[in-house]
Amino acid sequence: MKARRQMKIQEIITKEAIHTQEELAEHLREEGYDVTQATVSRDIKEMGLIKVPTPDDDYRYAIPGSAQTVNSLERLKRRMQETVVTVNDSENLIVIRTIPGNAQALADLIDKGNWKEIIGTVAGDDTILLVIKPLSAVAEVRKRIADIMG
Repeated sequence: MKARRQMKIQEIITKEAIHTQEELAEHLREEGYDVTQATVSRDIKEMGLIKVPTPDDDYRYAIPGSAQTVNSLERLKRRMQETVVTVNDSENLIVIRTIPGNAQALADLIDKGNWKEIIGTVAGDDTILLVIKPLSAVAEVRKRIADIMG
């Protein structure tokens, strides 16, 4: 049971930005696991989970050495600042234009950021298409991109 629960924890924190032990316990309960905050705390310690910064100046749980570590946020920030030419939106789509040859690497960093509002990215050589859901989140994502770019 413990091994399955810890596998589920790994799956949850990879897919969702989990900020607190109670939030993680809530997700586990929704998945059918009868857990307390103390159980989750022990699992976090045993699994060696760490808290890393998110693009919106918060912290989330991550697996050490995973794509969600601190370096990924810094790499995203640096890559955006160095390569983004324009950012435009229409309806639930955001189009990011980069200098040639940089769109795929930037899209990969965005994907690894697990932004819950971005349901998918498509990248070419110098263009990234972000599909946003819900439509009302487009302004929030645009603001986050602007904040990251400084």
